[in-house]
Amino acid sequence: MPEIPLVPVHWRFPAHPTSVRRARHAVAESLPQVLRPHLGDDLGLLTSELVTNALRHGACREDEELIELILWPADGHYWLAVSDPGTGKPELARPDTNSESGRGLILVDSLATAWTVRPRPTRGTSVIAGLPFRQGG
Repeated sequence: MPEIPLVPVHWRFPAHPTSVRRARHAVAESLPQVLRPHLGDDLGLLTSELVTNALRHGACREDEELIELILWPADGHYWLAVSDPGTGKPELARPDTNSESGRGLILVDSLATAWTVRPRPTRGTSVIAGLPFRQGG
């Protein structure tokens, strides 16, 4: 009989700056205790960067848009999808040393084993990134 996978964890947060902290906390708390020392910091940073990008580039507070997160384990990774209602496609930038922003996806690229941007079936964009973990901790 095949192993039944875990049900992905799903959250919705308002398009508001306080959602970055709330999302990071929710993701950290959903990790199994044994994986928190191995994945907690990197997954927290990944969450912060992706939610911040979604807020800056994909959602509009005036419209009370939502940022959605889905976290699930599969194939030796924890996968995080952060979705927003925007239609833009995030791309890796190469900011100069004087730039005050533009480094979020550079961090994502260095932390994640793999990441991609996908359009959502109905409306919006998702950025999906995976961090490896060892089975059993």
